[in-house]
Amino acid sequence: MSGLTIFNAHPHLYWGQYGANPDTPWLRIGATNDKQGFLRIGDFEIATTGVLGSWQKDGRTQTRAFPHWATLPSNYSLAAGRKWHFLGAWVLGIAGALYLVWSLLNRHLWHDVVPRRAELEPRHIWQDVKNHARLRLPKGEAAARYNVLQKLAYLSVLVVLLPLIVLTGLTMSPTMDAAWPWLLDLFGGRQSARSIHFLAAFALVLFILVHLAMVVLAGPVNEIRSMITGRFRLPSENGPPEKTP
Repeated sequence: MSGLTIFNAHPHLYWGQYGANPDTPWLRIGATNDKQGFLRIGDFEIATTGVLGSWQKDGRTQTRAFPHWATLPSNYSLAAGRKWHFLGAWVLGIAGALYLVWSLLNRHLWHDVVPRRAELEPRHIWQDVKNHARLRLPKGEAAARYNVLQKLAYLSVLVVLLPLIVLTGLTMSPTMDAAWPWLLDLFGGRQSARSIHFLAAFALVLFILVHLAMVVLAGPVNEIRSMITGRFRLPSENGPPEKTP
């Protein structure tokens, strides 16, 4: 949400070293002179009035990219948005580092997250896709283990999305560019890093939404209780759930 506040300061995304008002962005969210909102990706444009680019607040039309209910703070303040964003970055970085170290020490990543060779067979993955599409969730002992789609999703977040978010965030800092100039070479410039940062953040939001939806479908009380206490009831194929320590 704080990132959307920062994005509202210049709602354009570019590839390469440079990006400013005269340059052509690959993505732009804005409003026309008659306050009609739009989202433009390359040459493709869709009207977004009421959602993006142009929206109502207290009976008045606002022409910022993202609406007040999606940003932090809700009123536009680039300075406050940056402060919240840096605070969130520290929370994410410290928590992520602790989780990674602990998962490596107890081998959680290797035992529970990294897919086995047999699980990566196209036939196995396709079967899991069909089961999820039909909402056929695992039962019995299978419910206590991650399926291959879960493993691939978690692994993508842990080793791709989160590192990308951290590294591209550092690349947008002039101080870090001076200390670690290789970051600019790695991502092809600060504007490319900004675009990747934006895409990775939205991919992470999509993962969270899908994750929450699956928690609801699998039984939110049982799932959330297991996260807090470690007690999980196996969904039985027949009869009431089986209790496990």
